[in-house]
Formats: sequence, C-alpha cells, structure tokens
Amino acid sequence: MKNINTELNFVEAVNCALKYCMKKDNNVILFGLGADDPKKIFGSTKDLQELFGTHRVFDVPTSENALTGIGIGASLNGLKPVMVHQRSDFFLLAMDQIINSAAKWFYMFGNQLSVPITIRLIVGRGWGQGPTHSQSLHSMLAHNPGLKIIAPSTPESAYKLLVKSIWDKNPVIFIEHRWLHNTRGFISNKRNYELGKSRVVRRGKDVSLVAFSYSVVEAFEAGKILSDQGIECDILDIYSLNPIDWSAIFRSVRKTGRIIVFDISHPVASISSEVIAKVTLNCQSNLKSVPDRITKPDVPEPTGYKLTKQYYPSIEQIVNRVLKMFGKKSLKGIHQITHHDIPGPWFEGPF
Repeated sequence: MKNINTELNFVEAVNCALKYCMKKDNNVILFGLGADDPKKIFGSTKDLQELFGTHRVFDVPTSENALTGIGIGASLNGLKPVMVHQRSDFFLLAMDQIINSAAKWFYMFGNQLSVPITIRLIVGRGWGQGPTHSQSLHSMLAHNPGLKIIAPSTPESAYKLLVKSIWDKNPVIFIEHRWLHNTRGFISNKRNYELGKSRVVRRGKDVSLVAFSYSVVEAFEAGKILSDQGIECDILDIYSLNPIDWSAIFRSVRKTGRIIVFDISHPVASISSEVIAKVTLNCQSNLKSVPDRITKPDVPEPTGYKLTKQYYPSIEQIVNRVLKMFGKKSLKGIHQITHHDIPGPWFEGPF
C-alpha cells in the first residue's frame, strides 16, 4: 500500500485511495450517478476523470439494478469496478443483483470465479433528509454470506480499508457516513487495517462500548465525559460488519464485564442484536450487568427539525445510559451543540 503519512479529511482519504488503486491497476474503473458532476460525489471523485479518462470514470443513468448487473459482468471479465451510490437508500433497487449474483458466485462455481466489485454506499443524516434518504442497510446486507461489509470511522481506516476492498477478490460493500466526510485524521504507515478485524479506540476497564461508522465518534465523546465520572470505557471500533471480529469483542467484555453496543440503524435483526446475542452466549459468566444497546427508534426517520431531535440519541443520552448501568445519577446540560441535525458548521446541506 502507498506510504502516505499525512493528515487528510475522510473524503480526501477516499479520493487518495481511489487514485492509488487506479494508478496501480488499469482494470480498476469507477462509475456512479454524479461521478463527473461539479461536486464530484462530495469531492470523493475529484480529478479522477481528468487523470484516468472517460472510459474508466463515468457518470451513469439512474438504473441501479441494471448497472449493478453490468458491474458484476465486468468483474467476471477481469475488471475491478468501484460503483458509487450517493445514498445507500438507492441501492435497494439493486438487491437482486448483489444478493443473488455477486454474493453467491464464488460458491456456486466451485471457487473458480469471483466478483471483485466494490460498492460505496453513503449514509445520510440530518438536514431534513427524512425516511428515504437516511437509511443504512448494513444489517440487511451483513445477513448474506459472500458479502463483506465495511463501515470505517476515520480517514485512515477509510483509506486503508478502501484499498483492501478494491483488491479483495469478492464483493465488498463500503459504507460511508456523510457526517464523517469532513472529519480529519492522520494516516500513518504504522497502523494496519484488515477486512474482518477491528481496532481499539480507547482502553478502559469498566465497560465495553462497541461501535462502528459515525457511532465511534459519539462513543469516543461519551467516553471522555464518562472518564470524568470515574468510568473508564474500553471502546472498540468494529469497522468490519461481515465478518465481525468476535474475538476482540469477547476479549473486551471478559475484561470489563459490561457492554453497550452503538448502532447507526434500527434495533430489530441488527448488528447490535447480533453482538449482544453472541456476547450473552460466549461471555455469560463474565457479565456483571445485562448487555445494552443504543440505536435509532424502530420507526422511519422523520423529516422535521424538531422531530429529529428526539430521533437520534444525543451524547447526553449515551452518557446517561452508561451511568444508569453503574447505578449513578444522570447528568444534564452536557455536550451542548447549536444544532442537533448537523455535525458542524461545514455541513451546508446533504448534497
């Protein structure tokens, strides 16, 4: 992998990973709605068409199912397509292609043919995006054998995991949370990221906080506040949602005896429910309290500003859920923000 050793934001990291892979292998192509428009899919495809030409980087019609089929066919014929959806919601139209073809091909044909396609799905939140532009499909996709599901939380993990995804010989779903796009971080040559692994964000002895994607940011902020209350959190970023790094989760829970799982989607049949089920089965004798989770409510996201304030868990709610686990009093007025539906002043609209 290219030695990069620099500070980038999340989108710049994605862009650098794409450039690196496309320079290294002429079989890597990229297509998606808006790939060559002025905003370049939030800036992630900037300069790609200019560098690699219209035959390798191109815009497409809004025909998700057909185009995913074309991408699978291209994969079977030696190309390494990167397909981009500006909102993961649109990918629902391509479920037949990805689940019945891409995920199963390697198994159906005796491990002789594979589908090395990488599909970038961007998850929206806030700014009135409502029920059809804010969904994350990770739990639904992780249910299917043959699909690898990756949800990075930092620029470094985005860069390194996207490169690993493109080089993987089977299909990878690469999930990007829109609220992470402007977060900055240093990309070091020292740290390694692998599909199927996880990373320790913060070490602690009292409670395990298991998170992925944007929920890692929230867990880390909550962890700092809880440290002032005498509770040290062991925070684990499970950036790989299929396969999941079970050994790391069990190791953390056996140390702390407590676990809260943060999920960016709904509770039913979710990653959070799967983690709690496995922990209960494998770490039962180590548990000091009932495992808990923090998710969206089991209803579609509302569009209105006031309604979304009650929809997404706040840092204060997260902190108080942990305090409750320890029998401590709730805190009020912590982690005050100007607007609940934007991650910062840079966020000037979902598109």
